[in-house]
Amino acid sequence: MTIGTSAHSGSTPPERIELGDLVLRRWRTGDLTRRFAALTASHAHLRPWMSWAEQPPTLAGQRRSLQTSAAHWPTPDGGYLYGIFTARGEVAGGIGLHDRIDPGAMEIGYWCHVAHTGRGIITRAAHALTTTALALPHIGRVEIHCDAANVRSAAVPKRLGYDLVSTATRPRTAPADSGIGMVWATTGCRSDDL
Repeated sequence: MTIGTSAHSGSTPPERIELGDLVLRRWRTGDLTRRFAALTASHAHLRPWMSWAEQPPTLAGQRRSLQTSAAHWPTPDGGYLYGIFTARGEVAGGIGLHDRIDPGAMEIGYWCHVAHTGRGIITRAAHALTTTALALPHIGRVEIHCDAANVRSAAVPKRLGYDLVSTATRPRTAPADSGIGMVWATTGCRSDDL
């Protein structure tokens, strides 16, 4: 794993992380057509699990989102949002570190392009962001939250050696949600077989 140093102060995550055949990097406004195409192709795949995917993506909505991501590090809501790109420059998904839980902790959220599922891309990206987050001086814990029915999403923290720290009822926010939320947490990340 190679971590880019541009705009990396040590108290914020880097804007670019290279993982051999994958690159995690801060979204840019020039990513608009590729990201829109990836989300459009993946909408039926994402809609059951992602509240933000209730409606199909729009070009205008993606433009606004990318402008915010490109202008702010972190975004106004405390997120560090990355595109996951293949060696050929294809958008394989998106992943982010979010400052929306306890002080000293960050949450990872992710989505995968439907054409790239089942290849370990999200697991590798989540491992890289877990390692990156835990290297920040003010972060001691990383969490991944998902619905208990979302078996594929829950498999990621399980593979990375996260602990299931709570299972509790929560409001259903997406069509396939069971209403049972899982919180996975780690203070260190296993790197075996990644």
